[in-house]
Amino acid sequence: MNQSFLAATKGQRSVHTPVWFMRQAGRSLPEYRAIRGEGSILEAIKKPDLAAEITLQPVRRYGVDAAVLYSDIVVPPHAVGFGIDVAPGTGPVAERPLRSRTDLTRLRELEVADIDYVVRTVELLVKELPVPLLAFAGAPFTVASYLIEGRPSRTYQHTKALMHTDEVLWHEVMERLTQHASVFISAQLSAGAQAFQVFDSWAGALSRSDYDRFVRPHSTRLFSAIADAHPHAPGIHFGIGCDHLLESMNSVGNKVIGLDWRTSISQARQRLGTNIVVQGNLDPALVLASSDVAIAGAEQVLADNAGHAGHIFNLGHGVQPDTDPGILTEVVNLVHERTAS
Repeated sequence: MNQSFLAATKGQRSVHTPVWFMRQAGRSLPEYRAIRGEGSILEAIKKPDLAAEITLQPVRRYGVDAAVLYSDIVVPPHAVGFGIDVAPGTGPVAERPLRSRTDLTRLRELEVADIDYVVRTVELLVKELPVPLLAFAGAPFTVASYLIEGRPSRTYQHTKALMHTDEVLWHEVMERLTQHASVFISAQLSAGAQAFQVFDSWAGALSRSDYDRFVRPHSTRLFSAIADAHPHAPGIHFGIGCDHLLESMNSVGNKVIGLDWRTSISQARQRLGTNIVVQGNLDPALVLASSDVAIAGAEQVLADNAGHAGHIFNLGHGVQPDTDPGILTEVVNLVHERTAS
């Protein structure tokens, strides 16, 4: 098996700098669109053969060094019957958002039996993959924001209101979602995944004081629970627009900090320590511009890393649906060639 990804998580050199892309499974690939079918992504995820094939497609096409499970961050609340779906072109939508203690009763604890189809997908994949499989889950805050707002938001007004008007309920919601994420990731790791990423995509909407008070304790408990159950599985912590939270987010027990395109790798190492392992961070918009622009951007990321062994090359966010897959293949080849040992 290609071990370059796992080596980089430990700050060790391998044959080359490893590459994978967030949202690499599906969306932009024509072969994905050919088999995906109609309806919600949550229904596709419930079909292990289909979900496994979609996970494998970018590994075959791009030659990336890690696969990421085809899944979604709202699978756990959907699986326990909270009442949330993913609307095409919109994102997660809850017809009855979580706004009161009564709503919390719809968010029971997650059991492995609730996500047996996810476990079966992982078991299928580990038999075929030539690279490590990444498990993933949404961080408690980001999932909470979807449940409370009821849909994607720019202001997070209901989420922030609940934090500051009913702190007891807020922490109960976060504790429940921490349990969800812990069970979800642990089930994937127990089935054969070798690493994981926690997406706190929207944590950047918070001030640092609010993050430290309302979010960080729960993320810390999440990473601690997974480390206790799976001590050898490296964990990546990632968020968008989180430069002001970098130190706080890196303090929760993760092995790797994921950077979006706003924070340079060199600046992150100045702030977090020279030995920190980082993931990132090509601006996905550059991939949309042209092949030349994408390659120049990738070269700049490699120059910013300055040959450090603790680097996993990725975009600074997910692959956009209208991305040219051929350009991503060129980026992978470029990184592998420039960093070959």
